[in-house]
Amino acid sequence: MIAQVGVLRPRTPSPPGMYGGATAHMPISGGHPFATSETMGTMTTRRRVSARISSISESATLAVDAKAKAMKAAGRPVIGFGAGEPDFPTPGYIVEAAVEACRTPRFHKYTQAAGLPELKQAIAEKTLRDSGYEVDASRIVVTNGGKQAVYEAFAALLDPGDEVLVVAPYWTTYPEAIKLAGGVQVDVVTDETTGYLASVEQLEAARTERTKVLLFVSPSNPTGAVYSAEQTIEIGRWAAEHDLWVVTDEIYEHLVYGDAKFTSIATAVPELADRVVILNGVAKTYAMTGWRVGWLIGPADVVKAVTNLQSHSTSNVSNVAQAAALAAVTGDLSAVAEMREAFDRRRQIMVRMLNEIPGVVCPEPLGAFYVYPSVKAVLGKEIGGTRPQTSAELAEVILEQAEVAVVPGEAFGTPGYVRLSYALGDDDLVEGVTRISKLLSQAR
Repeated sequence: MIAQVGVLRPRTPSPPGMYGGATAHMPISGGHPFATSETMGTMTTRRRVSARISSISESATLAVDAKAKAMKAAGRPVIGFGAGEPDFPTPGYIVEAAVEACRTPRFHKYTQAAGLPELKQAIAEKTLRDSGYEVDASRIVVTNGGKQAVYEAFAALLDPGDEVLVVAPYWTTYPEAIKLAGGVQVDVVTDETTGYLASVEQLEAARTERTKVLLFVSPSNPTGAVYSAEQTIEIGRWAAEHDLWVVTDEIYEHLVYGDAKFTSIATAVPELADRVVILNGVAKTYAMTGWRVGWLIGPADVVKAVTNLQSHSTSNVSNVAQAAALAAVTGDLSAVAEMREAFDRRRQIMVRMLNEIPGVVCPEPLGAFYVYPSVKAVLGKEIGGTRPQTSAELAEVILEQAEVAVVPGEAFGTPGYVRLSYALGDDDLVEGVTRISKLLSQAR
């Protein structure tokens, strides 16, 4: 029913005292369940951890990856499809730039909170080269990875109660960033029948007088969905017509396959110029997930607000990592092309193998490096002595019995699915899916 309607209204917030479960009632010295202060003979109850932070969930993808690594360290031959991380090393010329930066005294000191000027200029030139969007370097903030850019964008745009339209399935960090900013997430639910693409009609049905932001992600994590240029223009013009802000995450811009083309909504719909915030980074394109360099592009007032926030939170990104990012964005894309070719090959292998498993339906993703198959037809059946009723339970069964880590759809807002990353070696990919196939083929 939800897929037909296409909209999930936000759930009623948990009442005070319910955030964090037992954490909010954890005993402290003296055995009392609450931290307290006594004033004039009265007792004031205080939380040990704030409701705001207690309400934030752990990253499901990182949790799955951590469990898989722990099992592997204990001697079990676990294959992890959980983390979205290229298995390639960072290209050598980027590493050498970082080594040289370590020897440069200038980089041993604080630098501008918004980023090295030369890196910001290079990002502006790279953005024009890759997406056709022209921006002045002054409208760029270099962040500690893409996640900080996501958080700072919503922190700068949202006041309590402002609504954000989020296409589900969605990346696990978006809801938490919106929540931290006091925003209200409104899910626009898609499924495999539409290739996980939302229509303007669905978006309009979800829009209210409180709607302030549309989150637009193409290519998508977790589904690999890519909007065509025509679809992007239609959605962008709809957003402009209703004076909505658009936050667009373009981190997978270079990872598209077949006939699919990346289209930046900022370029395709020029009338959005003063109401669009672009998020990007080097992590996925250049196999630099651990270097932690992202960026945010936006109007001058938003960039100023984000810079102020960053100046009081993390200050400048590591100068060594910024020097590496500078080498990445100013270099050619030959290394990127090689990685994309490998991802494309793995994509096709994984889709074919998953669709051969009874009860599994896996659409072909056109971007990123994930597949998002439906496992709804498998749920409730007996598998290895158990009857998993949810995709979360199924993921546990797959990890324990097949020793393969996948992320359940609950983490992405759509139960009944699992996400697998194909950013790992060919042999591990084939072995991992083969194990899943053997296990699920027992379903009765």
